[in-house]
Amino acid sequence: MSAHCMLTGAQPGFGNRISHSHRRTSRRFDPNIQTKRYWLPSEGRHVRLRLSARGIKTVDTIGAEAAVARIRARGVKI
Repeated sequence: MSAHCMLTGAQPGFGNRISHSHRRTSRRFDPNIQTKRYWLPSEGRHVRLRLSARGIKTVDTIGAEAAVARIRARGVKI
């Protein structure tokens, strides 16, 4: 999985580069994916998550335990 957020499901968008002469070529809009390590007290271990910047803010708001529960509910193995 390249540019894909485990929590929010954000993935690349596609569009066109438009040059000065207005020729169009394909381009890709990647989400801002970061790898973050969180401590899970319930499991007594760290987990490494690939999150977008918005996903990191969501984890800061709801907490790592709730975020991991949401990720597992989506069917992603951690």
